[in-house]
Amino acid sequence: MYKLAPYEPSATGFDEADAQFLQDNGFNVVRLGVIWAAVEPQPGVIDTAYLDSIKATVQMLADHGIYTVIDMHQDLYSGTFYGEGAPACASDGGGRPNKNSGFPGNYYVNGALAHAWDAFWGNADAPNGLGLLDNYALTWQNVASYFSGNSAVIGYDIMNEPFPGSNYPVALFGGSFFATQQLTPMYNQVAAAIRSVDGTTPLYLEPPNPAVTEVPTLLGIPIALLGKVTDPNYVLAFHNYCGPIGGALCTKIANTLAVQAANYSKRHNVPAMMNEFGATNDIDTLTKEMQSGDRYFMSWADWAYTGVGDITGSPDVEALVWDPAKDPTGDNVNIGNLLTLGSPYPQLVSGTPKKWSFTNGTFTFAYSTAKVDGSGTFADGALTTISVPQVEFPNGYAVTVTGGHVVSAANAAQLVIASDSGATAITVVVTPAP
Repeated sequence: MYKLAPYEPSATGFDEADAQFLQDNGFNVVRLGVIWAAVEPQPGVIDTAYLDSIKATVQMLADHGIYTVIDMHQDLYSGTFYGEGAPACASDGGGRPNKNSGFPGNYYVNGALAHAWDAFWGNADAPNGLGLLDNYALTWQNVASYFSGNSAVIGYDIMNEPFPGSNYPVALFGGSFFATQQLTPMYNQVAAAIRSVDGTTPLYLEPPNPAVTEVPTLLGIPIALLGKVTDPNYVLAFHNYCGPIGGALCTKIANTLAVQAANYSKRHNVPAMMNEFGATNDIDTLTKEMQSGDRYFMSWADWAYTGVGDITGSPDVEALVWDPAKDPTGDNVNIGNLLTLGSPYPQLVSGTPKKWSFTNGTFTFAYSTAKVDGSGTFADGALTTISVPQVEFPNGYAVTVTGGHVVSAANAAQLVIASDSGATAITVVVTPAP
């Protein structure tokens, strides 16, 4: 995500070397930010040159085996309120005070920002006579039409961290009005627009902004994640932050948010992805957040590859690579974060995962050959792929398998296991080479 004009990752220097770095270290999905103001700089005007630049990054990532989730990103609604997101023509502050109290402070105290959010949720008229929500839906329709059929794009994240506007105190203490009566209807409207041009790409739907979900989590109040979603092909894409609180409260927040997402996933039979966490180089916090998702076998995406251009983030601490304009090697890599985030993990499982861990340099993974949907078992010889990045095993690794056998090359970055004849349970243990 590059939050300044021209709002594209290539402006940071992100290039083939960075894509290769991600591939080498086991990452296989990038949540790629786009900005409403860049896609639709004027009402009804779509900048296809901007989408071309995003497509080039999508293709570069795909060439390295990395899928993309297109993320329509906002923080503090727009640049008018010291963030990024909506175009200026959709950012009416109603003449209210627009003092900059930073991120996330503006969410709570900036009256002009609150007015702009209220106008958005109320579908107030934009300069072209259409409502703001209507323009947003049409913008997404154009983005989806552009990327429809692109097999490298596995999802559309409809809005990053949607905020309630002036109604935030109600949401802050567990009220469901925003989630069910404003946010979900917007998702349903945008979904309809997307489905008119793309019937298959999954929709990534985010619950309310973390700025209003962490307090009820600490108070033990259930959070209304979403209302009735009409589209059947969607992912609950929740964010999980517990820093800078730290300690036991951090553990409680991270675990509770993950539990709520896992429960929603089971109740509605949809995947859940922890599609943003981190923004820190505090390894204890990063580990707690990461493991809260790992516990439920959730996919996740860390914030962020780099902090360059992150005007509403923590650029001094959040990056995996400090400066993408330079090679991702040596001091340009946040090695502490890489060693945490680059942990081995199962990428593809021919069966049902049971448990995995990575402790003191040893990776253990157990799974059965049963299909998750209960329709039987995988055939003998079915393959399971495990990411084993060199950064975790710089001198190579040894593998012990029960119920299966290794079919990949020695010390391959992707360890491939084939199930033995008649096996119902398989355990894989990877240890550093002596």
